[in-house]
Amino acid sequence: MSTTDLPALNATLNAISAVLLLCGLWAIRGGRKALHRKFMIGALAASAIFLVTYLWYHALHGSTLFLREGPVRVVYFAILISHIILAAINLPLVVLTAYRAFIGDFERHKKIARVTWVMWMYVSVTGVLVYLMLYRWFPGKA
Repeated sequence: MSTTDLPALNATLNAISAVLLLCGLWAIRGGRKALHRKFMIGALAASAIFLVTYLWYHALHGSTLFLREGPVRVVYFAILISHIILAAINLPLVVLTAYRAFIGDFERHKKIARVTWVMWMYVSVTGVLVYLMLYRWFPGKA
């Protein structure tokens, strides 16, 4: 694996995180707290690995430009900008939400988790969309 493979890996990690988030929601709604914990730890792990490999890739390669023109450019940047802003906001929320669960403060965990989950899911799914748009559906011409 080379560093040029990292965007695909990162999209995969985002997709895994989204699936684990859905599974975690399903588990907690069914009252399966231990299973919920396992799914959420998995989502945390996938997201943490994503963050490390994302930063590594961008430290080595910088940014990849979206070169397409027209309406697709507007859609891409709307998704990208919302993704970046919500990812920055969500990172401390994920840490706080996990911390509250870790210390057993489940009432406060539950309150913040409802917001954190939605934002985390959005960031995970739009991360995959950004990858698909930038590298697969509308790759730039060299």
